[in-house]
Amino acid sequence: MRRLRLSAAAAAPHGVLLLLLLLLPLVAAAGPAAAKAPAAPPAPPNVTTAMAKGGCKAFADLIAASPDASSTYQSAAGGGITVFCPTDDAVRAFLPRYKNLTADGKAELLLFHAVPVYYSRGSLKSNNGVMNTLATDGAAKNYNFTVQNEGDAVTIKTAASGDAARVKSTVVDADPVAIFTVDAVIEPVELFKPAPSPTPAPSPAPAADAPKASKPAHHPAPVVADAPGPAATDSPPADQKKEAKKSAAAGAPPCVRWFAAALAAVAMASTLA
Repeated sequence: MRRLRLSAAAAAPHGVLLLLLLLLPLVAAAGPAAAKAPAAPPAPPNVTTAMAKGGCKAFADLIAASPDASSTYQSAAGGGITVFCPTDDAVRAFLPRYKNLTADGKAELLLFHAVPVYYSRGSLKSNNGVMNTLATDGAAKNYNFTVQNEGDAVTIKTAASGDAARVKSTVVDADPVAIFTVDAVIEPVELFKPAPSPTPAPSPAPAADAPKASKPAHHPAPVVADAPGPAATDSPPADQKKEAKKSAAAGAPPCVRWFAAALAAVAMASTLA
């Protein structure tokens, strides 16, 4: 009996040692793996909640009321998304037209306000050009808009709106989600008629040359006819003959008058004889 007890006591340390040898590889393999396991990435923010807190509550409410739009927004947030949410004033002004859309049209309009890529405010300023949206579905539905930059101003334009929507403020800008407010609802040409092109103002007519001063016309002086005199007769009256003789006698020189008087005296003398 005593010999059996000694044998059991001697075997106990060997059994513990054997157990430790068996467990040591398992502990060694599990230790580094547990230490190197990366921390789980933080969950992306709730897009509609962030929009509601940033001045786009009316737009966020429209998304929440559309199951298709709501699920698409939240699933896209994990892979990167940039949202251009209209302000509450812009949505209220647009509501009458929004209510006239079908359920599919409403969902497409809401999805049209987001791009499936994360753009920070800085990178957005260097990405002029056409962008696809969450509403884009191949060639059948383009649903894209044009981003334009001029200095610090960023605008979004489509063929269906005459005026571009202007980016006003930043709500969230942390990869993978960026949310910016815009001052108007962005209208896709797939749902709304293209805006008419502005009619160019008519060009002013060329100024007419000033009329040259014309020379005064030369009009010849009218010829005034002499007043008609008394009608001529074949023989003057007797009184006119006597007056004419007296005038002739009075106007003659002295020698002539003297000779005429001598002739008159001779004629009278011959008459008396």
